Amino acid sequence: MTQGPGTTYWLEHAWLDHHVEPGVAVDVADGRITAVRTETDTPPPGAVALRGLTLPGLANTHSHAFHRALRGTVQVGSGTFWTWRELMYRTAARLTPDSYHALARAVYAEMALAGITCVGEFHYLHHGPDGIPYDRPNAMGEALIAAAADAGIRITLLDTAYLASGLSTARGGSVPDRHQVRFSDGTADAWAERASALHDSARDTSHARIGAAIHSVRAVPAEQLSTVAAWAEARRAPLHVHLSEQTAENEACLAVHGRTPAQLLHDHGVLGARTTGIHNTHLTDEDIALLGATHTGTCMCPTTERDLADGIGPAAQLQRAGSPLSLGSDSHAVIDLFEEARAMELNERLRTRTRGHWTAAALLHAASADGHAALGWPEAGRIEPGALADLVTIALDSVRTAGPLPRLGAETAVFAASAADVRHTIVSGRHVVQDGVHSLVPDTARALAEAIGALAHRA
Repeated sequence: MTQGPGTTYWLEHAWLDHHVEPGVAVDVADGRITAVRTETDTPPPGAVALRGLTLPGLANTHSHAFHRALRGTVQVGSGTFWTWRELMYRTAARLTPDSYHALARAVYAEMALAGITCVGEFHYLHHGPDGIPYDRPNAMGEALIAAAADAGIRITLLDTAYLASGLSTARGGSVPDRHQVRFSDGTADAWAERASALHDSARDTSHARIGAAIHSVRAVPAEQLSTVAAWAEARRAPLHVHLSEQTAENEACLAVHGRTPAQLLHDHGVLGARTTGIHNTHLTDEDIALLGATHTGTCMCPTTERDLADGIGPAAQLQRAGSPLSLGSDSHAVIDLFEEARAMELNERLRTRTRGHWTAAALLHAASADGHAALGWPEAGRIEPGALADLVTIALDSVRTAGPLPRLGAETAVFAASAADVRHTIVSGRHVVQDGVHSLVPDTARALAEAIGALAHRA
């Protein structure tokens, strides 16, 4: 995934961690930044000029790629998360390794066009629709890894344990229903055996890393949580979990276990610095303190949380307590991390009726360095020597971004720009998006339409 042995990119304006610097030359070799030279007023000979504001590549910490097929179709009528879930299940049932590859390739290309250089894929479509494993037990995960390569971005495949349909007793959960049977390996031990094979097979891929996920306390019985946590700990891999997304989850956990989901996860060794809770919406003060004390991360997905009417999570409180923040597009109602960053701040303004909970720089950190760290790529998300050469350039002359001084580029990016303003995306030194066109999937819109249309025909 590298551009070449000695590429130089000249950045008209660059966001360097805390400020915008004009005229920056970035030397790249073997996918890494080797030098950052400021006060470079004009492009050096042979350099690739990136005009506009260049940021570190963005990290989409939480994705369900197949949910992209639901965009628009789930906006008819009303309902709740639970009615939306029924529509999601229907789409999941139609996917095969080949059709999932085609869809994910297009979705990941859309991400590259939005400046995303790495995605965390929360993956639980493991087996055939009847629950029978494929001849290659990780065929679906392998399709996602290949799709990311074909779209030119990196991936952390978060192989997800999904073993039960809900909480029923303290000794275990309800068996998966007919929609969920393809998600389940039966036991956490069986999940670990399959996930280990995927982890081992991905060792030689430079663009992919394998992490683990617990779908939720609803989907993994309490006595099996520690198996998943131990698997991730042994490999020093990221561990993600949907946490307190719905009040119904909290109520069921309290009824069965006498404690909140966060407390249950803590009791079984799930929380910690390599763990990220997704959503973390309906938390008690004790939960917030627990996540902060264990340095468990928080991934907010504001566009999905508002689309599904989930609620507004206590992001500011969590960060103050010690929980690092990252951002994800989750169900892909939109794919736009500038919108996710903006929405996190604006949601907090609505809830508190005060402004300015995060600086633009802090929100960009959540969308870049902190997101990459949550996905197990701590060497990405910064424009500095030694970092992976991931860059995204946004236009400063579009109808959304024209006007502000370039030194206010961080504020312009977060509070005015959109994914449509991305002009260039470089991943590990490779120029994947150039002048707004994807070099590997030139007609991304058509690829999306064809992949989604093929699923509709399987209905």
